[in-house]
Amino acid sequence: MIDELDLAFDEQAERGKPRHRRGSRGGKGGGAGTSTVAFLMAFILLAVLGGGAFLGYNKIKDFFTAADYDGPGTGTVQVQIKENSSLTQMGNVLVEADVVKSTKAFVEAAEENPRGQNIQSGTFKLRKQMSGDEAVKLLLDPKSRVSKGVTIPEGKTTFQVYDILAKGTGIPVADFKAAAKDPEALGVPDFWFNRTDDQKVTKSIEGFLFPDTYEFEPNATAAEILETMVQHFMSVAKKLDFVAKVEQDRDISPYEALTVASLAQAEGGIQEDYGKIARVAYNRLYSGDFFCDCLEFDVGINYYYQLTGRPTKPSGKMTDEELRDPKNPYRLHGKPGLTPTPINNPGEAALRAAMNPPKGPWLYFVAIDKKGRSAFATTNEEHNRNRQIAEKNGVL
Repeated sequence: MIDELDLAFDEQAERGKPRHRRGSRGGKGGGAGTSTVAFLMAFILLAVLGGGAFLGYNKIKDFFTAADYDGPGTGTVQVQIKENSSLTQMGNVLVEADVVKSTKAFVEAAEENPRGQNIQSGTFKLRKQMSGDEAVKLLLDPKSRVSKGVTIPEGKTTFQVYDILAKGTGIPVADFKAAAKDPEALGVPDFWFNRTDDQKVTKSIEGFLFPDTYEFEPNATAAEILETMVQHFMSVAKKLDFVAKVEQDRDISPYEALTVASLAQAEGGIQEDYGKIARVAYNRLYSGDFFCDCLEFDVGINYYYQLTGRPTKPSGKMTDEELRDPKNPYRLHGKPGLTPTPINNPGEAALRAAMNPPKGPWLYFVAIDKKGRSAFATTNEEHNRNRQIAEKNGVL
C-alpha cells in the first residue's frame, strides 16, 4: 500500500514538472529584473506598513498617556476642594479652573505621591496650567490654604465665641447673634431641648458650639460657621453615645446632662475634677439625699450678667442678695433645678464627666489652691474645713 501511494505522488510530481523550457533573449536577466521589482515593492510596502504602525503606536500611546501641562504654571487662582471629595472629583474641579490639563494627569500624580491621599478639603491658592505633579505638591502645602483657622477654647460662652469668630473671620458679631436665634435651623434636633427637671424649656445655641480649631471657607456666612460647629458637636456626641447613655444611666434628658457638663467645665479648675463636680450636681438634684434640691453653684450668676450686658464679678465678692436674686433665672441658690440653658460650650472631657461621673457621696466642693484643684466634702463641717484651707492658700 505504501509503495503504491509513493508511486502516485511521484507520478503527480513528475507530471507537474515542465518537460522543456522555451528560450528567450535575456531570459536570465529578465528573471533578475522581476526579482528586483518585487523586492522594491515589498520594501515600499513594509515601509508603508511600518510607518502606519509607528503612527498608530503614537496615537495609542497618546490615548493612554494623560494630557498634562509642563511646569509650575502661571498666575494665581483660588480653588475650593469640597469635603470628602475623591481624587477624581478634585481633578474635575482643577480641570474646570484650568489648573491642570486633565483629571487623569492629576489622579496619576496624586497616586504616585506618597502623601497624595492626604489632600484635605478647603480653599487653595493655586496657579493656572500646572503639571499634575506640581498641583498635587501645592495642594499638600499648608501655605497654599486660604481657609481661615479659628480656635475656640473649651468653656467659652456663646458671647465669647462670637467675639473670637468675628476677629478670625471678619464677620460682625451681630451676624452670629442673628444666626443663633434659631438653633434648630443650625442643626440642633428638637429633642435636645426636652427636660425632666420641671424647668422652663429655653432653646439656645449655648452648649452646642463645640470647642476646637476650625478652618472656615473665606466666603462662609455666620450661619454656615455656626452650623459647622453644631455638626461637630453632634458628631462628638454620637461618638460618645451621649444621648443614650445619659438617658439610660442617669435617667435624665441629654439637655440636662449637657448643662451639668457646662457647670463642671466652669467650676472645675483642672480636668480631673470635672467628674466629681458632676457627681455633686447629680447628688444634690436627683439623689433625694440632700435637704435642698438646689445646686448653690455661683457660676450661673456671671452667665446671666454676660447675657444682660452687666460686668461679671468674682464669686468671693458676690453678695447673698446677688446669689439669690429672684430676677436672675440663672441663679442656682434658693431655687430647684438647673439653669435654663447650659452656661458655656463644654469640651469632650466635661461631656464624658457628665455622662459617667465617679461614684461618691459628695455634696460640696471648693477650689483650694491656685492650680485650680478642688476639695470635696460630704458634710457641711468638712466643707468648712476645706474652705479654711482655701482661705489660707489665698483662693477665697
